[in-house]
Amino acid sequence: MGAGGRMTEKEREKQEQLGRANGGAAYQRSPTDKPPFTLGQIKKAIPPHCFQRSIIKSFSYVVHDLVIVAALLYAALVWIPTLPSVLQLGAWPLYWVVQGCVMTGVWVIAHECGHHAFSDYSLLDDTVGLVLHSWLLVPYFSWKYSHRRHHSNTGSLERDEVFVPKQKEALAWYTPYIYNNPVGRLVHIVVQLTLGWPLYLALNASGRPYPRFACHFDPYGPIYNDRERAQIFISDVGVLAVSLALLKLVSSFGFWWVVRVYGVPLLIVNAWLVLITYLQHTHPALPHYDSTEWDWLRGALATMDRDYGILNRVFHNITDTHVAHHLFSTMPHYHAMEATKAIKPILGEYYQFDPTPVAKATWREAKECIYVEPEDRKGVFWYSNKF
Repeated sequence: MGAGGRMTEKEREKQEQLGRANGGAAYQRSPTDKPPFTLGQIKKAIPPHCFQRSIIKSFSYVVHDLVIVAALLYAALVWIPTLPSVLQLGAWPLYWVVQGCVMTGVWVIAHECGHHAFSDYSLLDDTVGLVLHSWLLVPYFSWKYSHRRHHSNTGSLERDEVFVPKQKEALAWYTPYIYNNPVGRLVHIVVQLTLGWPLYLALNASGRPYPRFACHFDPYGPIYNDRERAQIFISDVGVLAVSLALLKLVSSFGFWWVVRVYGVPLLIVNAWLVLITYLQHTHPALPHYDSTEWDWLRGALATMDRDYGILNRVFHNITDTHVAHHLFSTMPHYHAMEATKAIKPILGEYYQFDPTPVAKATWREAKECIYVEPEDRKGVFWYSNKF
């Protein structure tokens, strides 16, 4: 394998044959040898201004998104109730979907705060992130620290924090009955998109195993160390404050009013969050590593850029620049597209992008990526669905 991760024609044919092994379309697996480039060489290829964070520019995205959220909320409170009942049946779902997508963009900005990519000031980043994430019922600091460990251990079967695949022998006995039939697979996808995020926060579902119960709301849980516990309390207070405000709205306007205006869009935010993360780290072409093979750079490269169409912009390009984000997580999102373009020639075959439509990709990954197992090389694991 030469510079930039280029494969010989023979290697490429073997990879495509492996890609067809599960009955899917041909795809080229990511190389698993140590890259012929360093992180410093990748960084050198990126224009220096891409690493500069602007308070004004970052806040402009916050204001932009919140203005749209407010406009949509105004439409829901003032305009939709004046429509005939038949038109309301279509107007409310439209509001839910659009509002949920825009609020997902707000979630992504708070995510940037957690990476110190919003400004040069950590206190400002944490303040903005805490406010925005609490509004979306996310424990900001709790997520910030577990997510940081995900970035430090991406692709590691032992230490990664999210969507950590299991090996075949660790699967429950009923797994083939769920994934090997369309109905079970569909139910799994629906449950994952609707309950996956709250279950991850509350029960560490799909996260790495810990020696005892792990919960993002527990300051004394095994996820956090002593220096982080006070901030976990602050996160809990933020979520609690918003929850109490919602209860006040319920008492004033009714439960179903809150569900229509806030609850359903929040469910859509949670669904997008789970789906985006799942598709970034789950693909037949992506390897996982055990402790004998894992290193930070190969793990960071074991992620997939996707194309969500117009939603790429709505989601601030977290979807189609995720490789660059894992390499340089403090880079602000508004420079990520330029950075991605700059690093592609350096990464070569190590850069992974899949333009498969999101719905089709979700179905394929749920069908083909059930567990991981080693193949020709010990310590390197690939997704499989063979039972």
